[in-house]
Amino acid sequence: MIRFIIEEAKNILRKDPAVKSLFEAIFCYPSIKALLYHRWAHKLYNKNRYTLARIISQRARHKTGIEIHPGAKIGKNFFIDHGMGVVIGETAEVGNNVTIYHGVTLGGIGDDSNAKRHPTVEDNVMIGAGAKVLGPITIGKGAKIGANAVVLKDVPPYTTVVGVPGKVVKSNKEDNLMYVI
Repeated sequence: MIRFIIEEAKNILRKDPAVKSLFEAIFCYPSIKALLYHRWAHKLYNKNRYTLARIISQRARHKTGIEIHPGAKIGKNFFIDHGMGVVIGETAEVGNNVTIYHGVTLGGIGDDSNAKRHPTVEDNVMIGAGAKVLGPITIGKGAKIGANAVVLKDVPPYTTVVGVPGKVVKSNKEDNLMYVI
């Protein structure tokens, strides 16, 4: 647990120039608290303790403003900057080294509880503030989603998507290397 907290705090130090110390990252960033609650809830969810897992995830939502369903799969070095209003659905999958900003939704489409309804976000992706990524789509490795974009279709790796509906405006692997750690 302590190792996880320190690892996540170091990730915040790398990604956010506003944070001045490890102490500040640990005690002032809701991302760490939300991820700790999620790890706990996700373990219970995987043991079919669904109601208890949901109670924990709702407690996290109340404390941090970040709602991560206990069924969501979250990779390493996931950073939620500012955090308020973030929603991550049950069948969402988030890869390693992903950064999202406040107001982002990784939301579902459909009502089949046995189907994948939420996005898969591959490694090294950045999703801007207020973006809505909806449905069982894939956001490719190294992609960037602009603020307030509404993404309803797969996004190829190393592209930048903006607008409503989201459209690819740039495709350049080298431009996105700064998100690779």
